[in-house]
Amino acid sequence: MAELISREGNKVEFKVSVPAAEVNRAYDQVWASLARDVRVPGFRPGKAPRKVIEGRVGKGYVEQEVRDRLLETHYTQAARELKLSLVDASIEPQTLASGQTFEFTVKGETYPEVKLADWSGLSLSAAAPEITDEVLERTLNDLRERNATFESVERPIEAGDQVTIEEDGEEGGTYPVYLDVAEAHVRDALVGKTKGDTVEITVPAHSHGDHEHAEHTVTVKVVDVKTKQLQELDDAFAGSLNFDSLERLRTDLKGELERRAQQEGEAARREEFITALIDGMEADIPQALLDRRREGMLEEIKDDLGRQGVKWGEYEAFMQEQGKLDDFMADLGKNAESRVKRDLVLEKLAEDLKVQVSDAEFNQTMNALAQANGLTPAELSKQLGPNGINSYYISLVREKGLQQAIAQLSGAKSEGSEAAESTEESTEASAE
Repeated sequence: MAELISREGNKVEFKVSVPAAEVNRAYDQVWASLARDVRVPGFRPGKAPRKVIEGRVGKGYVEQEVRDRLLETHYTQAARELKLSLVDASIEPQTLASGQTFEFTVKGETYPEVKLADWSGLSLSAAAPEITDEVLERTLNDLRERNATFESVERPIEAGDQVTIEEDGEEGGTYPVYLDVAEAHVRDALVGKTKGDTVEITVPAHSHGDHEHAEHTVTVKVVDVKTKQLQELDDAFAGSLNFDSLERLRTDLKGELERRAQQEGEAARREEFITALIDGMEADIPQALLDRRREGMLEEIKDDLGRQGVKWGEYEAFMQEQGKLDDFMADLGKNAESRVKRDLVLEKLAEDLKVQVSDAEFNQTMNALAQANGLTPAELSKQLGPNGINSYYISLVREKGLQQAIAQLSGAKSEGSEAAESTEESTEASAE
């Protein structure tokens, strides 16, 4: 049971009481899981007494597992019960004991009040790209290019060749160069040369990562020259790609291109609709909300850099030296504002449409997400934590609202088209 304690502006506080029966059920679930997973010498799996298991994992571990289960479930339920869409929240759990009611208090911040412009008559212009015969042929030719072979030739190098070169110097080596995608200074130096020639390639001054490279010369030897061989566009080519015939390849490829084009069109319509909502919204967005989102995005960037072995301080210093740090931070602020506005309009849209996600729907998507990540639902819930689960629930509500709105607009457009066609038919009949 959830009870709203206070609400001042965007600040809220509420208390949640979990009945003793629910607490006992959570304890039973944790003990059942431990009995299954914890191996105790001298006992068959699932037969060790609770006292023995508790001695191996610790009483504190059991209580923490039970507390986590209760918070993961009842925090989200309470927010839904009180119809609160929380930006962020802190949870203060009270004492937990088997057979007793468990209470916790939540202090958080809700999204600001938002008003959307009337979008019911909005006409979306974005459409799926047309898959013409020209597009199909171009895609087939791209397939030929990707499956091309190369054969050695005894002639001067031409612009589309693959040239194997051996570079002088301690850091040199032998490697192929594809001239059709090579940089101009490389292509210009090699075209016209023949196997066995020594060539000097002048590399212009350039930047690479955080290093500046002055103009320099690289000496290479032409080891081999190969010409590109494209397969004929016939049944044999289709067979090399595991298709029965060229006609089957064309049919399946066109179907795949049309499927992707449909997805691209749907994505474009979604973005056009969201942009229209943002342009017409009225909201007083707290600076704290923008700052929090910007800081969150910055932490994501720092984590990404860390996984690449780059320290943020070093990257920040490099940008400062290049005079790019101010632009970077300004762009980060703009992106944070854009994301916040997107969240706000989608949240308000779902609220206006009275969108709901049932427990069955939520559990089904959580199970699918867990399976996709090779986790059990319990493991996923633990990874996400109470705030993460609530955020995931909110994302499902927003997505459902967006789909519902797009469907309404598409339906209205279809009805309008049918009405127009009916009017045209009536006019033509009258004229006759």
